[in-house]
Amino acid sequence: MSPFLSKHSSTIFAAMRFVTGFLYACHGAQKMLGAFGGMDIAGKPLFIAAGIIELSCGSLIALGLLTPFAAFIASGEMAVAYFLMHFPGGAWPIMNHGELSAVYCFVFLYISAHGSGPLSIDAALMKARK
Repeated sequence: MSPFLSKHSSTIFAAMRFVTGFLYACHGAQKMLGAFGGMDIAGKPLFIAAGIIELSCGSLIALGLLTPFAAFIASGEMAVAYFLMHFPGGAWPIMNHGELSAVYCFVFLYISAHGSGPLSIDAALMKARK
């Protein structure tokens, strides 16, 4: 028996990739552009690096451009964020408030392994090359 939404899996994956990438980019916009309440990251090189990665990789993931590479970098950044910022507060994400970092890490790892999918700029560029 196939899953009842399997015929829509490409569209659902594209929606997940877009929404996750966009929301991740919003975190970068908060750090780098002062959007959505902003953050003061002056003199905090790790936050500056995080903001650059979040804004650029989140945008690339949402668009489906260079997705496997961008998602791999984003996954790594979220693993670093979890272990540097959350893990010292306890081992369990529910206790150390690291759930979002952990989820982003594994969603981006999946996207990196899966690729952009057919509804992406990457797919359109590959199709144009043929």
